[in-house]
Amino acid sequence: MRRPLRVMKFGGTSVGDAACVAKVVEIIRTASRESDVVVVVSAMSGVTNKLIDAGTKSEAGDGASVELFFKGLRERHDVVVNTLIHSAAQRSRLSRKMAVLLQEGERLCQGTTLLRELTPRARDSISSLGERLSAPLVAAALTECGVASQAIEATELIQTDSCHGAADPCMDVTRERCDAHLRPLLRKGLVPVVTGFIGATAGGVLTTLGRGGSDYSATILGAALDADEILIWTDVDGMLTADPRLVPGACTIAEISYREAAELAHFGAKVLHPKTLRALIHCGIPLWIRNTFAPEQSGTKITPAGPPNGRGIRGLTCISDVAMITVGGPGIVGVPDVLGRTFATTAAVRANVLLISQSSSQNDICLVVSSSVAKSTVEALRREFAHDLAHEKVEHVTLDPTVAIVTVVGRNMRGSGIVGRTFGALGRSGVNVIAIALGSSECNLSFVVSREDMKDALVTTHREFQLGCTEYTGANVTVSCDSDTPNADNA
Repeated sequence: MRRPLRVMKFGGTSVGDAACVAKVVEIIRTASRESDVVVVVSAMSGVTNKLIDAGTKSEAGDGASVELFFKGLRERHDVVVNTLIHSAAQRSRLSRKMAVLLQEGERLCQGTTLLRELTPRARDSISSLGERLSAPLVAAALTECGVASQAIEATELIQTDSCHGAADPCMDVTRERCDAHLRPLLRKGLVPVVTGFIGATAGGVLTTLGRGGSDYSATILGAALDADEILIWTDVDGMLTADPRLVPGACTIAEISYREAAELAHFGAKVLHPKTLRALIHCGIPLWIRNTFAPEQSGTKITPAGPPNGRGIRGLTCISDVAMITVGGPGIVGVPDVLGRTFATTAAVRANVLLISQSSSQNDICLVVSSSVAKSTVEALRREFAHDLAHEKVEHVTLDPTVAIVTVVGRNMRGSGIVGRTFGALGRSGVNVIAIALGSSECNLSFVVSREDMKDALVTTHREFQLGCTEYTGANVTVSCDSDTPNADNA
């Protein structure tokens, strides 16, 4: 009989030290008894951030700090190797492999220091080292425990475009490569351990899929292999109804649809990379979010349609690191194509617009962007409308950096009374809503509040729809109250 195929991704906290890797090995060993398994691993927790920082310090000429970092990185991985790998030959082989990778990283940083320039290509190469160190280590730990395994760099499997730092896969070629490289290993009974976060162009140049991209790696490989299911192992029990640091009683969502999960991820829920579900849209493979440190918990199941007859709110999320830009005022009246010019200008400065709201006359438009691009976006909009508003004494492009977006995610929200109940509850709690946007998909209601009101808005809405209950039949939400730890995985 054909054995099911599972792709299992382990995040940074899941492989953070020797004890964590031992838990990962046990989870994989148990799964491999009943199914074929392909493993995707992140860098050890915190490593990717420090690698990027090392690249930045190299560009600034701070070679001493970079040297100290690589010394610490070597020691951290050596501790795990010496703790988990008891075979002297295996330990020696693994140590040599890691030494080669660390020397490669040091040379890249030295080159960056000489040039005083950190190119996107060099940044990708430096930041990829964490996964390239992690995969051989996990494969060796599996072999040590009797599970035949082989580490594989994703550059051999995932072909991408050349957009360094945020590359997208070429699925046809990736599928062919997975068939050629991974299926023979699976037929031999081996567990491939693949580096997350990275791929390569058609010319073999290493690229990265973006921060948190190991989730995306797992779904890319799962789709390419037509896997039966994909499991993202992290440090929380699944997707939560809200951030437990802000909302007491936030609970695990038992099942949710692709679209709802994608909305939560896009608007700040850290448990999933926003691109993760792209690769699954056309193949319908179920995706699980499970807790490495509590594998007995069932986690969250993400499916194309979600639970049967599921209506109402699934969860809440928020983004606080944003700013609101308003284009409006009496001088805007009669200015041609305000909306089109506003969008063209924000696109030109590569500002990702998270929310937009406008009056029916187009005389007042507000848009919310990331705080990191707010200043440059405002300056560009002022230049765009400078000629039209040259004789106006009042500023017509203004910036408010003190706001936050709160997003309510569910299904069929427009005709179910959810919008009215949400704003009624907020009004009774004294939360002032600054701007509103209801998605055309009817699964996303976003609104802008002051940053100081964000927590109250979340708590009020969570309480209004009883999302902390074990089961809330009024919105057909089934949750289990067992998670209180925010996700801390990276890369």
